[in-house]
Amino acid sequence: MAKTVCKILGVVFLLVGVCGFANDHLAGAHLTPPHNLVHIVSGVIALYFGFAGSLAGARGFCLVFGVLYLALGIIGLALGNPENERLVKIGPLIFGYVDHGINVLLGVIFLGGGLFTKK
Repeated sequence: MAKTVCKILGVVFLLVGVCGFANDHLAGAHLTPPHNLVHIVSGVIALYFGFAGSLAGARGFCLVFGVLYLALGIIGLALGNPENERLVKIGPLIFGYVDHGINVLLGVIFLGGGLFTKK
């Protein structure tokens, strides 16, 4: 399951990263050029683990990225500025309500891919 999650989300990350340069508020998210680069690099790494990496590597990638995205989403919802759509700035990256929701969803999908893959 982890390799499948890596393949699917790898393609999604690449598409969002590329499309984010054309539309910086795609689906209501805040997509700055550095944010788009993060998506593209994450997508390439995910595709590597999905197609060429080992099952253990794909599982590890899913677990690490699952925890990272879930934490990023929860922290954003909890600590973001409530008067300004819960905006959170981390360096050049900007996250709002939509971003937090997407991050929580991605975290759950990645964690599911990692946890439900046999060792």
